[in-house]
Amino acid sequence: MAPVTLTPVTLGASRLGERPGGEALADALLASPLGNVDTSNNYADGRSEQLLGDAVRRAGGLPSGKLIFSKADRDPDTGAFDADRLRRSLEESLGRLGVDRLPLYQFHDPFTITVDEALAPGGPVEALIALRDEGVIGAVGIAYGTLTETRAYVESGLFDVVLNHNRYTLVDRSAEELYVRACELGMQVFNAAPFGGGTLANGESTYGYRGMSAAFAEHVERVRALAREAGVDLAAAALQFSLHSPLVDTTVVGIPSIDRLEALAGLVAGEVPEEFFDAVEELGAPPASGND
Repeated sequence: MAPVTLTPVTLGASRLGERPGGEALADALLASPLGNVDTSNNYADGRSEQLLGDAVRRAGGLPSGKLIFSKADRDPDTGAFDADRLRRSLEESLGRLGVDRLPLYQFHDPFTITVDEALAPGGPVEALIALRDEGVIGAVGIAYGTLTETRAYVESGLFDVVLNHNRYTLVDRSAEELYVRACELGMQVFNAAPFGGGTLANGESTYGYRGMSAAFAEHVERVRALAREAGVDLAAAALQFSLHSPLVDTTVVGIPSIDRLEALAGLVAGEVPEEFFDAVEELGAPPASGND
């Protein structure tokens, strides 16, 4: 299996369709030189894929070098995530996006079934692999939050890509062992949510949209203090931590608005002295965030 052609940054479209101005944002994501676009079947109840597909049609096709990735999701009404549902999910994704093939399709948040059920003969993962073999998708991935289950999918050796979010950042290294193992197996790593759900970009008091343990909150404040003392843009440092990691093939940054998209180029190009990263490392291993 040839690796997926990746850009250092992948533009996340999980919130596309949740607020007014979706058409303009979809057009901007498609036209942006900053990276490929990542969506999923259930983002904004399918509106994310639909808006992207409409943007592709308005543009007369995908711009040269631009890729759109998507993911299979469980049935929104019943929670079913069997082989039939996976194939229907792909059909829905292809129809909304207006394409006949996707370079990457991921098995997304299979909370409603066990790992054993997913990997069983005749199950959804087998269907995903069959679609790859049929050429309808170019690569298969596992996109999941919890680390224990994700590690089990990675260890199956069936996937080309792993995506995890909020767990490998400037202040949280809980996904590091997972990524090391994925690299050992020759998988590509999509590191999503480098800002921890906004914590490292806008000062949110939560991490990964959940409350922080006391020890973790103290660690985050120490990192924020180091950034203030060094005159470092913490959001730029958080992004560049992921961009510069040898474990990460692409960093998925959620883009909820055109303003955020326009600000992203500055974060990518922002200068962060190596001494700042050294100072963060000197704080020691980050404590548990309380998210797992």
